[in-house]
Amino acid sequence: MIGLVLAAGAGRRLRPYTDTLPKALVPVAGEKTVLDLTLRNFAEIGLTEVAIVVGYRKEAIYERQAALEAEYGLELTLVENDKAEEWNNAYSLWCAREVLKRGVILANGDTVHPVSVERTLLAARGEGRKIILALDTVKQLADEEMKVITSDAGGVRRITKLMDPTTATGEYIGVTLIEPEAANDLADALKTTFERDPDLYYEDGYQELVNRGFTVDVAPIGDVTWVEIDNHDDLAKGREIACQY
Repeated sequence: MIGLVLAAGAGRRLRPYTDTLPKALVPVAGEKTVLDLTLRNFAEIGLTEVAIVVGYRKEAIYERQAALEAEYGLELTLVENDKAEEWNNAYSLWCAREVLKRGVILANGDTVHPVSVERTLLAARGEGRKIILALDTVKQLADEEMKVITSDAGGVRRITKLMDPTTATGEYIGVTLIEPEAANDLADALKTTFERDPDLYYEDGYQELVNRGFTVDVAPIGDVTWVEIDNHDDLAKGREIACQY
C-alpha cells in the first residue's frame, strides 16, 4: 500500500497565495504546507512511497520533489492531470487509476488532519472491506460539507454536499483507504462520473459505486480537530490546528 495525494487544484479562493502555488503548497505551519503534513503522516504509519496528482502550478511541486523525498524518507511519483484547471477531481483521481491498483491511502491536498486518521483507517481493514472513508460523526454540519448517510449495515448509502445536514450521519473528511481489489471498479465508476459531468467530484464516483451495489464502508475518526482549507478563514483555522500536531 502507498500514499496518494490529490494536489492538482488551483484553490482560487486562496489568492494571492495560489497565484504562484497549488493549494497543497500554501504554508500552514511556518514553512510547512498541507502537503508536508500529509507526507509526514504517511511516513509515520510506515509508508515508503507516495504518488501525487499534480496539475495547476505543477512546476512548484516538481521543484520541491527531491527536498520532500529527503525530508520524509519517501519515494515520490508525480502523476499529471492534464485538465486540472478545467475539470473537477473525479477526473483527477481517475488519472491515478494505475496507482490505485497498488492499494492506497488517499488524502486530499487541502485537508489538515492528524495521523490518527490514517491509523483509524488501517485499523478498520479486513472483513472484506475494499473502500473505507474517514468519517467525522462529531462535527456539526452545514451546507458546504461532503455529507454521508450510512445504511443500517454501516456502509455508505448516500454521499453528497446536496443534502439536509440534519439527515447526515457525518462528514467525509477527504481521506480514504482503497484496497487493490477496488481499483478497477472505482476507476470505471470515476470514468462514468466525469463523462456524465466533468464538474463532478470523486465522491460522486463513490456514489456511482454504491448505486451499482458496491459496498463503501466508513470508519468514524472520533473527536478529532481537522479542517479542509478552501478559503482564507479555513487557512487561519488550519494554521491554528497544524501547530497542535
